[in-house]
Amino acid sequence: MQPVINMITLGVKDLAVATEFYQNGLGFPKVVIDSDGVSFFELAGAWLSLFPWDELAKDAELSPEGQGFRGMALAQTVASEAKVDAVLEQAVKAGGTLIKPGQKVFWGGYSGYFADPDGHLWEIAYNPFMKIGPQE
Repeated sequence: MQPVINMITLGVKDLAVATEFYQNGLGFPKVVIDSDGVSFFELAGAWLSLFPWDELAKDAELSPEGQGFRGMALAQTVASEAKVDAVLEQAVKAGGTLIKPGQKVFWGGYSGYFADPDGHLWEIAYNPFMKIGPQE
């Protein structure tokens, strides 16, 4: 397997609400395709797809039941502590839930977490020690 992630698929309870959150609330690029009940966003170096929760579970041959911590978080690094706070505020205004306000963290950076309308965790972080991915 190549060490590449080029598609992230999130199971969502309400496709219209999730699409609105990412497209208009967070400003992700316009939906490229919205067919067969799936929304796709082309990002810098990868794609994000939103797939109905029950259908994604069915496709993976798993039960759609389950709550709480899911053992993973998506993450985005930004250029400053102020940008961390701004993105967290934007997510909350768009309908997300603030999980952890931006704050200094043990590894020397600054980060916070929000959850999208379906509970998917996003960490927004400023890392003064390394640049990760496309730069703003």
